[in-house]
Parts: sequence; C-alpha cells; structure tokens
Amino acid sequence: MRNAITDIPGVRVGHAGDTALGSGTTVVLFERAVVASVDVRGGGPGTRETALLDPAQTVAGIDAIVLSGGSAFGLDAASGAQAWLREQGRGFPVGEARVPIVPAAILFDLLSGGDKNWGRYPPYREFGYEAARRADRDVALGSVGAGLGATTVNLKGGFGTASAQTSDGITVGAVVATNAVGSVVVGDGPHFWAAPFEQGKEFGGRGWPHSVTASDLVFRSKGAARANTTLAVVATDARLDKAQCKRLAIMAQDGLARAIYPVHTPLDGDVVFAASAGERPLRDPVFSLAELGMLAANVLARAIARGVYEATALPFPGSLPSWRDRFGS
Repeated sequence: MRNAITDIPGVRVGHAGDTALGSGTTVVLFERAVVASVDVRGGGPGTRETALLDPAQTVAGIDAIVLSGGSAFGLDAASGAQAWLREQGRGFPVGEARVPIVPAAILFDLLSGGDKNWGRYPPYREFGYEAARRADRDVALGSVGAGLGATTVNLKGGFGTASAQTSDGITVGAVVATNAVGSVVVGDGPHFWAAPFEQGKEFGGRGWPHSVTASDLVFRSKGAARANTTLAVVATDARLDKAQCKRLAIMAQDGLARAIYPVHTPLDGDVVFAASAGERPLRDPVFSLAELGMLAANVLARAIARGVYEATALPFPGSLPSWRDRFGS
C-alpha cells in the first residue's frame, strides 16, 4: 500500500504546472474506462462533463478526471488530457470515431501570486496534456499540480492523497486539491481538524489539541475577493454502478467537513468525483457500500491534511506560509 489513490489497480496520477505562473493541473488517469459519478456541494462550482455522470445519463464510462487551477480558464486542461488519450486510441466509440470522456473541475487561484499574463491563450490545455503523459503510480504531494496555487484562510493549501481498506479487503483511495475558503487547522495552531483520522504520523502526528476554544470556532474566511474550492476524486476497486458511485461521492463529501472549517460555503465550488475502477463485488450491496463510504470520507479527510502538511509556500511577496513554515516538521 502506497497510501495513495494509486493503490487502486489501473489508477494513475500526473501533475503539470508552472511555479512562475503559480498554478497547475492534475490528471487522474484510468487505464480503462470506468464507471463514475459526482457530488457538488460548493456554491460556486466550475465543471465540465459532469452532467453525464448522473446515474440517469447514457455514457457509462470515463477515461480520466481533471482537477485544475486557473478558474474558468483551467477548464481547457481537460482538452489537453483528451488530446493525449485520443493519441492512445482511447475514448467512447461512435462509429469509427472515438471520443475520450474527461470530466473536470476547477479551483480559483488567480490571486495567489505569479504572472498570469499568459497572452491570448491560457496554458492549461498544455498542462492537461503533460499531466496525462506523466501519469504514474507515484503521487507527488503538496504544492504540485492543481495544488500548486491552492491556499486556505491562513496557510498554503496543497495536493494530497491517502488510501485504506474495508474489513472485506476492498480498497478506497482519494486525491484532493485543497483551496478552501476556511481553515484545515484548529484556530491558529498546528493541529489539523482531521487529526482523529490520522494514520501513523502522515501529517505530523500532533493529534488533537487539549481543548477547542470559542475563538477557534469563530468564522474566518479569505473573503469574496480570494475565491476558493476544494476538488477531490475518490476511487475504489469495488464493482459499483453509477448510482452506487453517486452515493460514494455523497458520503465522501463528509471528509471535507471533517478536515475543513467551514466548508461548502457560497464562496466555495467544492466537488467530489467517485469512480469504480475495479471488479471486486461488494459482499452486501447496502452495508458494504455504507462501510466503503465511511472510509472514503476518512481517507479524504486525511488526504486534505496530508496535502497541506506537505505544501511549500509560493515564492511571491505576500504569499501565505506553509504549515512547515509556521510549525516546523
């Protein structure tokens, strides 16, 4: 186990980006078309090809999922991943044509620093192509890919991953780019809201604070001028249909609530995709799915904290510090 979404056979992850730009893209690539769905909870989402993930829609399989910075400009990244997949002969067959199916979601990092004067066309299409080309089982964490320009209210955000197994040996993993309007730590301290779910010392082992004070629970936000969004993908080697993937995505959203305070606000565009990338049958269609969803939420909470824990500050004046800048290792 790599403690990564790539513990699911056939799942790979690739990143691309530009530090001078302060933004990037992540592609979750599936070696074969997989069943997937999505759950959107934030008040300001930016997405592509998510309508077809509804259980009532026709297309059954997708080839990749793209998470990108760049706000609406970042939706171009899916075209780049689609171009790479087409070169590999992948895609939904329509007669002699093949159309790679690549849902995507974007986060707002346009005010995190860096040179965003990219000219006529933004670079995200090329980021998407390069991230797909680089996709591998080893998953880089922190200020990479879609997490490169990500921030929280008081610390640098980042890209994280984690995985776990159910009592039946079914694996679930998650990746997440955390660019939240709120905080992933309790107050101004080093303790992660996700601390009760930590495995080993994957994000520092600081545990829970001795107490949570009233000041720790006060509403804090970047404000409307510093828009946000946390994007995630959960995947499993269980054999699920679209409706079950939808339920998995819904339950996995609880992981955001366990790790970010506050979350799902009118200023966020929080999106969680869920994909069935395996053929292991559920022992019970109800209770096994319930356990899988519970673990998906735990894994997602851990991935959020890992991403912030591993992040590094952007090299621009006024950039937010990383967790390690504030609290050491």
